[in-house]
Amino acid sequence: MTELLNAPTYTDEAQVRASDRAHVFHSWSAQALIDPLPIAGASGSYFWDYSGTRYLDFSSQLVNVNIGYQHPKLVAAIQEQAAKLCTIAPGYANDARSEAARLIAELAPGELNHVFFTNGGAEANENAVRMARIHTGRHKVLAAYRSYHGATAGAIALTGDPRRWASEPGSPGVVRYWGPYLYRSAFHATTEAEECERALQHLRDLIMVEGPKTIAAIVLETVVGTNGILVPPDGYLAGVRQICDEYGIVMIADEVMAGFGRCGEWFAIDHWNVTPDLITFAKGVNSGYVPLGGVIISRAIAETFAHSPFPGGLTYSGHPLACASAVASINIFKEEGIVENARTIGEDVIGPGLRALADKHPSVGEVRGLGMFWGIELVRDRATRQPLVPYNAAGSDTKPMTEVATACKAAGLWPFTHFNRVHVVPPCTISADEAREGIAILDQALEVADKYYTGS
Repeated sequence: MTELLNAPTYTDEAQVRASDRAHVFHSWSAQALIDPLPIAGASGSYFWDYSGTRYLDFSSQLVNVNIGYQHPKLVAAIQEQAAKLCTIAPGYANDARSEAARLIAELAPGELNHVFFTNGGAEANENAVRMARIHTGRHKVLAAYRSYHGATAGAIALTGDPRRWASEPGSPGVVRYWGPYLYRSAFHATTEAEECERALQHLRDLIMVEGPKTIAAIVLETVVGTNGILVPPDGYLAGVRQICDEYGIVMIADEVMAGFGRCGEWFAIDHWNVTPDLITFAKGVNSGYVPLGGVIISRAIAETFAHSPFPGGLTYSGHPLACASAVASINIFKEEGIVENARTIGEDVIGPGLRALADKHPSVGEVRGLGMFWGIELVRDRATRQPLVPYNAAGSDTKPMTEVATACKAAGLWPFTHFNRVHVVPPCTISADEAREGIAILDQALEVADKYYTGS
C-alpha cells in the first residue's frame, strides 16, 4: 500500500480507482454509490480512459473547457509563468495579474473597468453581492428560482435549484423570483413578447411588496445554464436594466458559465447590448486550466471603495499562474477566432442539427440555445409537456435519462444531463465535423427516450 501511495504517476486504471476510492471525497455524491471513471488523457474535444476508449466531450467537463483540452500555447504560458514566478500575494502589483485585468476589462461592456479576482465562480458571486450591499447600503438580493450561483454559503443561498435545500436556512436577505421560460411559463404566457412583459411585471410587483429601498441587487444568469439553457426573450435584460436604474438596484450578471465565448460572444450579455453593474466570471476565462474567477466592476461601484476599504480578500486572489493562463487564453481566442467559431458552429451546425432531431424524435419537447450553449428538453408527451423524468428525480425515477446518457457513452459521446434535459455544450474550439459526429450519436441515443414517449 505504501508503494502505491508514493507512486509519482499512476499508469494503471486499477491503481487510480483504488486510491480514489480510499482517499478522495467527491462533491455532490453519496460516496459509497459512485464509481468515478479514471481518465488517462485528453486533447482538443476528446478525452480517454485507461483502456483507450475515447469520448467526444459534449459537456466541456463542467461547461468550462471552452478552449479545448491541452491547448499547447496555454500549457506553455503556465509553464513559462511557473518558471518566472509561481506565486505572489494579492497585495503586490504583478504583471500577469495587471495584464489579465486589463484584457478582461477591455472586453467588458460599458465602464466596467476594474477586476477583483477570485478562485472561482462561487466566490465571484459572493463578493459581487457584498459589493452591491455596501454600495447601496441595502441588504436584500433578488435571485431566480431556476438558477445556480455556486456552493459556498452565500452563493448556495442565491441558488434557486434543489442543490440549496440541504444548506437551508441560508444567508438572510435572498428573495426568489421567476425568470422567463416560455416553454414552462410561470406567467401563462403564449408568446416571447408576453413572457418578457409578464416576467418584468413580476419583478416590479416583487420589488413593490419587498420595498425598493431594501433591495441591493438583482442577480441573474444572463443565459441560465445548468437549469435549462434558458435564453431570455429579447427585451428582458434591457427591462431588468431599466428597473435597476429606476430603483437604484445593482444589476449583477452571472456569466460564470455563459461567458468567454460560450454563447458566441465574449460575454453573453453582448447579444442584447446591455451593460450590468457587475459581471461575475470564471470557467471559460482560462478553461479551468488553473482555478480563476472574478468580478468585473463598474466605475461607480469601484469609486465606493476608493477611500473606504473593501472588506474582503483571498490569499490566492489574482494568482500569477491563473492570471498568466487567462492572458494566454484571451490572446489565443483572438488569434484563432474561437468566439467566432462558437457562433458559427452554433448557428450553422448545432442549432440546425438539433432542430432536425426535434423533428425526428417525439421525445424532444424543445431545443434552445446560442453558440456552444444548447439544451434539448425531453418529454413523455409533447401536448402536456410532461418531463421525461420528474423535477429533481432520484433513484429509479431517473432511469430514462440514465439510459439516454449510457447510450451516448457507449457510442463514444460524453453528455451533460440535468433532470429531463441533455445539454449540448462542447468546447468552443470544436470543428463542424466533430459537432456532426456528436449530433449523430445523440440521434441514436434519443431512440431510447422515444421508447418512453406516451403522447399521441
